[in-house]
Parts: sequence; structure tokens; C-alpha cells
Amino acid sequence: MVWSWVAMASRWGPLIALAPRCLWLLGAILLMDASARPANHSSTRERAANREENEILPPDHLNGVKLEMDGHLNRGFHQEVFLGKDLGGFDEDVEPRRSRRKLMVIFSKVDVNTDRKISAKEMQRWIMEKTAEHFQEAMEESKTHFRAVDPDGDGHVSWDEYKVKFLASKGHSEKEVADAIRLNEELKVDEETQEVLENLKDRWYQADSPPADLLLTEEEFLSFLHPEHSRGMLRFMVKEIVRDLGEAGSSLAGAPGPGDQRQGPGIAGKSGQVLREPQPGCGLIHSRLADQDGDKQLSLPEFVSLPVGTVENQQGQDIDDNWVRDRKKEFEELIDSNHDGIVTAEELESYMDPMNEYNALNEAKQMIAVADENQNHHLEPEEVLKYSEFFTGSKLVDYARSVHEEF
Repeated sequence: MVWSWVAMASRWGPLIALAPRCLWLLGAILLMDASARPANHSSTRERAANREENEILPPDHLNGVKLEMDGHLNRGFHQEVFLGKDLGGFDEDVEPRRSRRKLMVIFSKVDVNTDRKISAKEMQRWIMEKTAEHFQEAMEESKTHFRAVDPDGDGHVSWDEYKVKFLASKGHSEKEVADAIRLNEELKVDEETQEVLENLKDRWYQADSPPADLLLTEEEFLSFLHPEHSRGMLRFMVKEIVRDLGEAGSSLAGAPGPGDQRQGPGIAGKSGQVLREPQPGCGLIHSRLADQDGDKQLSLPEFVSLPVGTVENQQGQDIDDNWVRDRKKEFEELIDSNHDGIVTAEELESYMDPMNEYNALNEAKQMIAVADENQNHHLEPEEVLKYSEFFTGSKLVDYARSVHEEF
């Protein structure tokens, strides 16, 4: 046994002698790696700053609301009110069979009377339930964000406190901003940031319930971030949209109509989504909703106003045609409630109210009509699977065979 141990030691001896050198080399590599990471640290700081800014800024997109803040139609609305919290559960890379099964589970939940058909009333109830889920998510996020901007934890956030946090998220020193505000000194910010601050302050005033004191409670802060949670803020949102549309519309008042040559600078729609592929030397401008005559109402031609640009191929023309068709359908069937050819601010407000049960019923009927191939005014499993892209954003293949497997 002793001789065996000695033999092993003689074999491993050279390696053991190298151990200190290996440890030294490993330490040097780690030091080199640490010194080679400033770019990663910088990106981490940038990500943290972006996250902080996103936490305190009102979101650009509101789940379960028919219009975007810029007046464009919410293209993901049907999926949002059909899937609720499961909105991200039907990605293209998810295994199709599992997605089909998940869609059929949703079908069975909507089908309350278990007759394997979804009626408009059942779909209306489901839409209201999923919208409530989005509301609950917004409330939970708002609570977290409120704590981030309420450093002293007194249950109120002043405009100055919010302003300090906002500018800090833009890279300014929090202490320097706070000192400048306390000493009533002028803050040096760029023009774009100043414009954002002014818009945010207008919104802050609107969210501040009477008597106005520029202090927001947690509930008022929720309305500031999510205007769909407050009737007053929803009204303010509509007013802003129509006002901005009027400004955009004035630039379109003399613009050529559909099918004519249109030229202008490029711009994107919802969340950076380009509505038409810009060609060299041409593109889009933000049409929003164009109240071109400034009467605080929207006519059908104003609502379907095309973005300015040049259509140079059939694909671009098809996108324009779809734009006009979709907005015309929305205007005539859902927004213009009295069918007089004019949309008032009140009608637009009612249309955008996510908790309006009458709107939910109309939306339910419209969603059923999209997939109701046998025209029985109900949705059946085969139809939901066949039109899965409309309901979930993902196309599920072999729908006819799959429905029998899943049930």
C-alpha cells in the first residue's frame, strides 16, 4: 500500500508543482477580463437608466384600448381582449400542438354553457374579464412605480419629486436637479426633454383631482400613467388626440386623396411599426386623426386620411387600401354610434372606454363575424383554430384535424 502511494505521488508530483503557477495565470486572466469590461458596464448602466425611465413614464401603448395615443388603431386589440394575461403565450416558436391545446382550453372557458359554440354574450363576458386582467396588471405596475417616485413614503408625490426622478432617468444628477429646484434655479435641459416635461406637467395637472395641489395620490398616479382608469383622464386623452390630429390635419388639408401621389417625410406607427415601407426620397408623415376643419369633430374622410407619401408599387397601394378599409369599417360600425357620419368627442370617448359593456358586445359580434364561416352567429372550435392568427397572433396549422385531437 505504501509503495502504491509513493508511486502515485511520483507520477503527480510535476503537476502539483505547477499548481501555484496555474493559480497565478488564472488570476491574471480574471484581472484581464475584468479590465476589458467597461463597455459591458456601460451598457448595464444604460439598460438600468432605460428601465428607470420606463418605470416612471406613461406607457406609449395601453392594452385593451382601441386607439393608440397617436390615434392609430390598436392592431393587437383583438388578441389583447381575447388572451388577457396569456398575451405572450402564443409565440411562433412555441410547439404548435401545445398552442392548439391551449387555444382549445380558452375556447372551453369562453363556452360557458358547454354547447361547443361561443355566442356574442359569452364572448362579451370574456372580453370584459380579460380587460379586467389588463387593468389589474396596470394597477400592480403603477404601485411599484409609485414607490419608486415617492422616496419619503408619505403616500403623495409632488410634481417636483417626479421631475427629479424623470431628469435623473435622463442622465442628470439627481442631487443637482433637486438643488436647482429647491433654489428655484433654471434647469439646463435640451429642447426635446423640455417639451416632454411640459406635456407630462399638463397630464399631471389633469390627473390631480380637485382641489388641485400638484400632489398625486397612488390612485391619481395610476390615472396619470394609465388614463383608461379614469373618466376624466380618458376625456383628456381624447381631447389631446383630436387636438394633435387637428395640428397634423392642417398639414394634410391640401394633401392629395387616396390613389394620388403623396410625398413627405417618413414616420412610423404604433411602437415603431412602419405603416408603409418608405422608399428612397419618400415616406410617411404622422396623419393621426385629421380634424382638418378644426370643428372638434371627425368626419369619415378625416378619420381615414392617408399618411402623406408616394406609393410606388402594388404592395404599397395594397397597404393604403387596407388602411382606408379598416378605418372606414371601424368608423361606420363601432365609433359613429348614431350613424350621422360625424364622430364627436363624446362618441370617441365612449369608443375608447375599455370597460364599456356595450362596446364589448359590439366587439364580440365583430370578432365572431370574422371567423363565422357557417354564418350561424357563433364561433365553433374549427373556426377558432382556422382563424387562430386573428385571435392569438400565431397561425396554427392542421386546424381541422387538430380540433378532434384536442377535444
